[in-house]
Amino acid sequence: MLTRGFVGIEFHGIFSTTLRSKIIMIVSWNWLSEYLRLEMSVDQLAEKLALSGLNHESTEDVGGDLAIDLEVTSNRPDCLNHLGIAREIGVLFEIPVKWHEPLPKSSETADSVFNVAKVENHEPLLCPNFTARVVTGATVKESPWWLRKRLETLGVRPISNIVDITNYVLFECGQPLHAYDLVKLSGHRLEVRRAKLGEELIAINGKTYKLHPNMLVIADAERPVGLAGVMGGLETEISSSSKDILIESARFDSISVRNTSRELGLFSPSSHRFERPMDPEKTDWASRRCVEMILDLAGGQLAPGLIEVGGSKRERLPIRLRQSQIERVLGIQIGQSTVLDIMNRLGLQSSGESVLGESSWTAPSWRSDLDREIDLIEEVARVYGYEHIPEDKPVPLAIASRSRRERVESGVREVLTGQGLFEAVTYSLISEELSKPITGDLSAGMVPIRLEHSSRKKETTLRPSLAPSLIEVRSYNQSHGADNVSVFELAHVYLPQPDQDLPNEPVRVSAVCGGDWRSAKGLAEAIASRFQVKHLLETRLSETAVWSILDPQSSAELYLGGRRWGVFGNMTKEALQAKGLRVACAVVELDLGPLIDLAELQPQYRKLPDQPGVMRDLSLVVPDSVRWSEIARVAHKSGGPLLEGVEFLDTFRGGNLANGTQSLHFGMTFRDSQRTLSGEEADQAVGEIVKACSAEFGAVLRT
Repeated sequence: MLTRGFVGIEFHGIFSTTLRSKIIMIVSWNWLSEYLRLEMSVDQLAEKLALSGLNHESTEDVGGDLAIDLEVTSNRPDCLNHLGIAREIGVLFEIPVKWHEPLPKSSETADSVFNVAKVENHEPLLCPNFTARVVTGATVKESPWWLRKRLETLGVRPISNIVDITNYVLFECGQPLHAYDLVKLSGHRLEVRRAKLGEELIAINGKTYKLHPNMLVIADAERPVGLAGVMGGLETEISSSSKDILIESARFDSISVRNTSRELGLFSPSSHRFERPMDPEKTDWASRRCVEMILDLAGGQLAPGLIEVGGSKRERLPIRLRQSQIERVLGIQIGQSTVLDIMNRLGLQSSGESVLGESSWTAPSWRSDLDREIDLIEEVARVYGYEHIPEDKPVPLAIASRSRRERVESGVREVLTGQGLFEAVTYSLISEELSKPITGDLSAGMVPIRLEHSSRKKETTLRPSLAPSLIEVRSYNQSHGADNVSVFELAHVYLPQPDQDLPNEPVRVSAVCGGDWRSAKGLAEAIASRFQVKHLLETRLSETAVWSILDPQSSAELYLGGRRWGVFGNMTKEALQAKGLRVACAVVELDLGPLIDLAELQPQYRKLPDQPGVMRDLSLVVPDSVRWSEIARVAHKSGGPLLEGVEFLDTFRGGNLANGTQSLHFGMTFRDSQRTLSGEEADQAVGEIVKACSAEFGAVLRT
């Protein structure tokens, strides 16, 4: 059973429809028969189209005509109309395709179009081409039977001859049109501009929409009369009393149409097509075809001239096609004469003679998807027939080696998953509120990057950090019964650059885990150890909070080889409460740049120790200004070759210690890989460490 999505919907050129999960095009068998001889059966046609990429959904008999439901892939907007499907059939079955070239005659007695209407385009980037023609003295009435029958086959309810003609041309050539009652246009003018703050539009579907300045509208001298590429306005629609009609045919920026359509939740056959590349050659063709049909079915006079603003067209560059590449990619030999025939059938124009198996082709205006040599090779395979390519034909492949960055990213993932963390994937766009707590990476006075055109209503800010989204993930899991989920993400962040149009996009890895700052720092140390750069790792305390969500008393910055690597720390109680987190957690975020530069990627073999180690503890009294990282540095430097590791244990202040001093308690491990160390040897090394710390920091042993 065919489910037609347009049943009962009134189209007035730019109209509403149901949002479809598939890109569907319903075509009429009788309509297609006007362009080429259909001597094949419907089943043969459906099979051939399906093998070439147009999947056949179903076929339904509608009053003696056949409604053929096809699924069109998103890269083939040229097949969202009858002419496009006819061209495709002609290519596949090698049948000539013919269509009528519209040539409407203007009236010598009518006033010039430039005297009866005005058009201004204030947004040429969002509207590269806008045309207008005017027909005066037309009669709005019911469409003839054949026109109504054509639309009913497609599931479109006929309205009136003018409205039906705009819909007919849309489904004929794929170019949306809109018909305005010229008398209802204030000042008899149209302007292409952005909506003003507070403006509203009553659309043809009867609903009122609040507009935003990022939306492109068509306006008269007083107010918006249509949403560009989406839907027309109710106040200027064609009615039974309309006489003078302005026909709009234009091209709009696909992203602008898509954003407007999604932000308002308003979809139409027009927006469906404008969201994809349009054929620039069809803008004027559709206008002429529409006017020709109006003069024939509604009478009236065509005002001489064409109003056209913009008129820019994309230059199509020649595409090189090598016979050797066809054989290499497809794995079979296809004769050069066959390739030449396929290119001609597809409408490509030769840009020069073939030399040594190499030719150059320019794609037709309706095939915006053909840009590269591989596109042409795919067309050769599609038209020649995938069924002619043997399944067991070997195709030479070479496995590309992983880049240094890819190897580091893979290693980081291995470490973190090995530590029991789950990898998350979150949106690059976050809410403005979510971005506020993370400001440590932004220079003074700078704010996160906000997008004007976002497909999401709330998430309009490019994330300057991964941590806020991971905190949301932890909160979400808690609400579903998992209180202590530890997660990480490896992805880009986006930081504004002064005097630069594009942001800086470093790759980061961030983790939110249970426990305290020691757990977070341990993750960073595990990553550093994996790439044999732990000896370059340095922790630096900060006078102020690194991030506002981190406790300044239990957070710090990490440096790798003298370069800032990242931050770690405990979340503040306020931040935990704000997110409703019941279990304390810590955060670490690292920039992969320094790690990629310094990482040792060649695995180094090290024999496991078979000699016992000697453990020693030290408590040194030093000034409060001395950091543990400085003590660790001096210990490693002065401990000699027998010192295997230094581990921080505790900090003590108060008691019998003088004001402004602290006691740093740490442990050391000494080992010789060849023999058992004596206690005297370890004590001698400890003495050297105490001596060096005393000389550099004034450290004394705590008694």
